[in-house]
Amino acid sequence: MGDQKEIFFHVGLGKTASTYLQYSFFPKLTNIRYFQRSKYKRFHSIIERTNYTRYFFSREFDRQFEREVRKIANYYPQAGIIVILRRHDSWMASQYRRYVKNGGAKSFEDFFRLEDDNGLWQTRDVYFYPRLQLLQELFSKKPLVLFHDDLKKDAYNFFDRITHYLGAEYDKQKVSLDPVHKSYNTKQLLVIRKISKYLFSDKKKKSNSSSPFVNYVRFRSKWLLCHLILYVSLLLPKRWTPQEDLVSAESLARVREFFEDDWQQCVDFEKSFSA
Repeated sequence: MGDQKEIFFHVGLGKTASTYLQYSFFPKLTNIRYFQRSKYKRFHSIIERTNYTRYFFSREFDRQFEREVRKIANYYPQAGIIVILRRHDSWMASQYRRYVKNGGAKSFEDFFRLEDDNGLWQTRDVYFYPRLQLLQELFSKKPLVLFHDDLKKDAYNFFDRITHYLGAEYDKQKVSLDPVHKSYNTKQLLVIRKISKYLFSDKKKKSNSSSPFVNYVRFRSKWLLCHLILYVSLLLPKRWTPQEDLVSAESLARVREFFEDDWQQCVDFEKSFSA
């Protein structure tokens, strides 16, 4: 039944304005049935049990990317895939900010260790072009590749490219360009990183319990404590907060240079699609 329907997935990447698109733009689309990210896990049952003409699911992935796109392709190899890329240095800086916000205490250089590839993230997690090759291998329809910077430069042109690919429409007057939520500032992140060294160090981490309820309570407790620290940090005088960069410009320059060839391959891939 699924092969008689037009099916589309936005699969990320994460930290490329996914939340904004999921809540401020995708729901405004017409001529297609959009399902919010909370419905993604049930995409197959939804498609098989309903009878819409066009389906559109969104769920952003990072290191889960290959596993999830293979799952989609197993059911719907004819699906259209939308993926959004961000320059590697900017993307990793944003991933690191999320890590720190959630109680991470490592420096950026230990979070992503280019010199020995032994950080929390490895280089294999950051290459983009192999993911585009995978999409081309798994799906009969060529993916739509977009760049995060283009959304900031010309949002409506960015939206137009999505709607053209989906065969959908939207009313510009109904789409707000305001961000869904603002990121935490550097001061807040420096404070929580310093405190996290004592509260959430690796040595103090407890293994996951077999009880989902216990794991949920642990997760929510940490989440609440992190947000309390982030809020209180706003009230601290500047002299009480660390005076340093969260991520050095030199570290980001090394990331950008390391992945320059990968980025250019992605740019060339997108150009071949647009030609």
